[in-house]
Amino acid sequence: MIYGVLAGFETPEDLLRAIKKIRESRFTLFDAYTPFPIEGLDEALGIPENRVGLVALGGGACGATLGFGMQWYANVVAYPMNIAGKPDFSWPAFIPVTFELTILTAALFGALGMLVMNGLPRLYHPIFAVAEFRRASKDRFFICIEAADPLFDVFRVRSFLESLGAMDVREVAFETE
Repeated sequence: MIYGVLAGFETPEDLLRAIKKIRESRFTLFDAYTPFPIEGLDEALGIPENRVGLVALGGGACGATLGFGMQWYANVVAYPMNIAGKPDFSWPAFIPVTFELTILTAALFGALGMLVMNGLPRLYHPIFAVAEFRRASKDRFFICIEAADPLFDVFRVRSFLESLGAMDVREVAFETE
């Protein structure tokens, strides 16, 4: 069973030109793999803005609420103590714990949110079986059009990618045992 068709390009400019042509051809399920970040690649691929910051903000708000509420409950409701005439609800004393829980939960929610949004951990991907793909971390730029794309036809996609100036075009198969 085929996963998609992988094409390798020599320069980032070739990659960006190819992505533009692929988008113009109305393919929707494709991805690019590069050895370093490329300016404008996210826009070319049509990747939406990430929401990790909002997840971290929500986690921070939950942590602040939890930290403040926990101290309020302990000092006002469950175990009120009159210490030197100080009021039970002395909120300035609650700030350090509230701050620490805000930072802790924001960091945890941000890290977990990033992993979930990236689909990680992903220990295996069919593209890893292509020997040439090892160069994606060194000096080669790849595009893979997935077979799940509604316009996918293996022969049409193969010739289309070759016409874009790809150095090598290979089919990527799911490994079956």
